[in-house]
Amino acid sequence: MRRTLLVMAASAAVLCAAQSARAHGHPGQVGDDMPDAQKIRFCNRVRDFAMQAFNDREKGKPMKLFEEDGSDGPRVINHIIKRIYDEPQISSPKKADAFARGTCNELMHATSPE
Repeated sequence: MRRTLLVMAASAAVLCAAQSARAHGHPGQVGDDMPDAQKIRFCNRVRDFAMQAFNDREKGKPMKLFEEDGSDGPRVINHIIKRIYDEPQISSPKKADAFARGTCNELMHATSPE
């Protein structure tokens, strides 16, 4: 019983450390064998576009959108960029990052065939 509790505590500590690293902008490696690996990589790239949009907005630069071709990529990225420009509540790089991550995951989950 005690050994089981120690193993569970160690596992929880490892998970917390991994989550902490991800929360600070250090995404872990995504292997090709992981389910949804492509979506995870895409959302990591979307965060980069969100940070660029936030920085451009703060510098007074115009919004740069992608030409939409009917695919999810440009649609999701443009949605996030527009919201970053339109919402003053997104007032820091951390908030822009969190908004992009959450919105991308939500939109990509909604488009997954289940």
